[in-house]
Amino acid sequence: MINRIKIVFSYDGSKFFGSQIQKSNIPTVAGTLQKSFKILGLQETAYISGRTDKGVHALNQVCHIDIPSYFSDLEKFRKNLNHIIAPYIYIKKITFVKLNFHARFSAKQRLYRYIVAHKPYNPLFADYFSFMPRIDLDSLNNNIKKFEGTHNFKYFKKNGSVTYSDTRTIYKAFAYQKQHYTIINFLGNSFLRSQIRMMCQFLFDIEKGKLNDKELNEQLNLENKICTSLAPPQGLYLSRIYY
Repeated sequence: MINRIKIVFSYDGSKFFGSQIQKSNIPTVAGTLQKSFKILGLQETAYISGRTDKGVHALNQVCHIDIPSYFSDLEKFRKNLNHIIAPYIYIKKITFVKLNFHARFSAKQRLYRYIVAHKPYNPLFADYFSFMPRIDLDSLNNNIKKFEGTHNFKYFKKNGSVTYSDTRTIYKAFAYQKQHYTIINFLGNSFLRSQIRMMCQFLFDIEKGKLNDKELNEQLNLENKICTSLAPPQGLYLSRIYY
């Protein structure tokens, strides 16, 4: 008998070349997971909720895998898996789910956060924040709201992306400040490759006076592709998956 489990885990994206397994033998999140499962005697493929770029972190990433029925003690399994997979991936929770559950296709919403630090550059934190002297929060929130709703984000994706549709829905887009940080939030059904990093960089360029809100409207409405630069991956976190 086969059971399906849902695994919630976090990882330090600076230690991996992205989440997806790659042909070359370089460390990836999925590759590290798969190797750890095999050490514990699992040969089935694990499926992650979605890809993250090199350097992007996750607080509550999700994957699923099928396991034999004799793997009944999930807490023991979690502890053993953490012992093998440490230190840059941490298994937070494992639960049984229905066999039709899919980490990627069952997901309803995804929440990403981008963190900007407003303090002197510190190399010790360079892998975890983006640094900017200041951000006008009112201006940022006025512009970020333009992304809300259902849009064709064709001009806000990385070249080479293969998708059936570039239309995505962003339910909430907002920013808030806490101490010396600005935290930017995007809640959507799903996102195109590097879409959030491209949206953030456009917002940052407006803050720096390099671009303006009129140009943002033009690119969002597919009238003109103005900027396809990406914000640094270090500030981006996959925060939560909603099912």
